Amino acid sequence: MKLWGGRFSKATNAMVDDFNSSIRFDERLYKQDIMGSIAHVTMLGEQNIIPLEDSKQIIAALKDILAEIEAGKVTFDIEAEDIHMNIEKILIEKIGDVGKKLHTGRSRNDQVALDMRMYIKEEILAIDAMIAELQKALLELCKSNLDTIMPGYTHLQKAQPITFAHHLMAYFEMLKRDRSRFMDTYKRTNSLPLGSGALATTTYPLNRERVAELLDFEEICLNSIDGVSDRDFCIELLADISTLMMHLSRFSEEIILWCSNEFGFIELDDAYSTGSSIMPQKKNPDIPELVRGKTGRVYGSLISLLTTMKGLPLAYNKDMQEDKEVTFDAIDTIKMCLPIFKDMLLTLRVNKENMYKGAGGGFTNATDAADYLVKKGVHFRNAHEIIGKLVLYCVNNNKTLEELSLEEYRSISDVFSEDLYQEISLEACVNKRNVIGGPSKQMMEKVIAINENYLNN
Repeated sequence: MKLWGGRFSKATNAMVDDFNSSIRFDERLYKQDIMGSIAHVTMLGEQNIIPLEDSKQIIAALKDILAEIEAGKVTFDIEAEDIHMNIEKILIEKIGDVGKKLHTGRSRNDQVALDMRMYIKEEILAIDAMIAELQKALLELCKSNLDTIMPGYTHLQKAQPITFAHHLMAYFEMLKRDRSRFMDTYKRTNSLPLGSGALATTTYPLNRERVAELLDFEEICLNSIDGVSDRDFCIELLADISTLMMHLSRFSEEIILWCSNEFGFIELDDAYSTGSSIMPQKKNPDIPELVRGKTGRVYGSLISLLTTMKGLPLAYNKDMQEDKEVTFDAIDTIKMCLPIFKDMLLTLRVNKENMYKGAGGGFTNATDAADYLVKKGVHFRNAHEIIGKLVLYCVNNNKTLEELSLEEYRSISDVFSEDLYQEISLEACVNKRNVIGGPSKQMMEKVIAINENYLNN
């Protein structure tokens, strides 16, 4: 018999049981559900809502159930619908009628909201720790590539020379913002919904502050309708994971390009590559490709929940059961991607020579040549035009700016002199950009120190 069956005169259809049940996926909330129940029943006993001895007996039994679940000794029942009813059913089977007092003063509506908030709080901290490990890997790779010159791009066209360290640190900054977003979501998740009841609280003298204290919640949901019907925290989490996956996907796209024969900037370790079933020469970047592909999957989870919630009247509706599978899947996906992505980075080989050659083509030092003229007193727009003409000359004569003779330079402008060549060397182009945020070795060392301090605090 179902725990809510008193109103009904016949059994639920078997297909309805299966369709209605969420135990297949919400069983992962067993720990949060039990810990929330222990806090709730502790408060019930302290408030004399139920006898203190009954409270203690229920708590002891719940702890036993937790141990049994973690030991693999519990099989959940689909007819009990969800993790909440399953645990209550097991409790009643274990200690009898005393177990029926557990649900006093609460509803499954505020119970599931509590479980999801507790679960998401834990997962945010776990994801944050994984992002920090990825940032550490980026810093290590940066430190060994402070002098590795490569082309920087805009529009996927070579633009200016930078260092590989400078490029990598762009992703470090993205990850800093990601961590900040996750912690902002944590703050808004850290509000206790338990005590909201089905939607209008209860007539029992609950001490919600005590439950918040026991469960380490910063504050209490101040409106019971919002407490049970809010899933903003799930949507925010999915948005955070989507943004993080977008960053990993952008990084993956570059890794895929860089390890192609056309670029040859890096080579992935054999342990993080795969081969072809037909082409023996192939070494495929499957890891970054899968990360790039799974980004769309996470986006789908976000759009799914936004769509589910967009037309729901207050307060709780069964549609909201759809929050779990998409949230769980997105969490599982990002927690799978982050560690393998980190290990892939730590094992890749950097082809510094190819990167340097790449920076030497495409006139990446043209801006520095224009800046040289500006320093000699030429207005920037005039300098821009002069260097543009020289680039066109180089294109027509299959030369680089470094290969032009001083006479060829002076045929366009007599401002040029021998000191030009020192100014447009790739090393000079990088290290003269000695502004905070720039690619010079001195500035990169400073930024790395700042970010090491960030990671240690």
